[in-house]
Amino acid sequence: MKSLIRPAAAALVLAALYSVPAASAEASWPGLRSELFGDRFLAVSDDVISIDAPYRTGNDARTDLVVRLAAPEGHAFKGLHLILDENPMPVSAELSFAQPLATFEFAATMRFNGATPVHVVGELENGQLFVAETFVKTSGQGACAAPPGTDPEKALATLGQMELVLRPREDAASLVRNLRAGRPNDLALDVKMSHPSHSGMQRDQISLLYIPMRYVETLDIDLNGAPFVTMTGSISLSENPQVTVTVPTGTKRVRAQLTDTDGTTSEVERVLADY
Repeated sequence: MKSLIRPAAAALVLAALYSVPAASAEASWPGLRSELFGDRFLAVSDDVISIDAPYRTGNDARTDLVVRLAAPEGHAFKGLHLILDENPMPVSAELSFAQPLATFEFAATMRFNGATPVHVVGELENGQLFVAETFVKTSGQGACAAPPGTDPEKALATLGQMELVLRPREDAASLVRNLRAGRPNDLALDVKMSHPSHSGMQRDQISLLYIPMRYVETLDIDLNGAPFVTMTGSISLSENPQVTVTVPTGTKRVRAQLTDTDGTTSEVERVLADY
């Protein structure tokens, strides 16, 4: 699945620094849709893609967002695009699956720069696109330009550290669906990352100079020695982001590799005897 994030990343952030706000939230999606997907048909079905997001953020700089995919019978998803229309980098995260998946759940801690529509576009193995939409209000803190929560120098000391947590999936709808299909419920894998996720729009509180952009560019997750999913990130990921993905029951070994926009790479591996 071709990434839509990298080509325009720096240009979008620079434009956000020097431009006026969009005239209206409603005006952004048609242009984004045309630029990202051309004239391809985007089908709408709540049974195929659903978004779990708050009506209003409690903390603009760190808000949980959950996406659930359930492909039509006989089909599977090969990836998804998470789009926060009014954020400086609207294409906020992309996931590409090593093998198409019939069902999948993705959660992440995100930054919301202001009130915005949220779109999730999933692509089936045959190229058909599905879309879901919601709207999130914020407290108006302008999180992408808000000062970092930790001292930038101290953040470098732990940059790249990760923790992997595997736990039972807590989603009643998925449990019922899997029980009806006679298959075990998936597990949830939390990947907790230590990274400042500098947006390029934040100022150093001493020098008042802009802190250079630096964020999690890719997160590669392998299961039992084989590639599973690759996430491409953006400045919309929160500081010290957490990403959660569903993984099959029977997963014994997990490896995660983080690469940021400065080229720093770190990885962690865990053997999971309990599952």
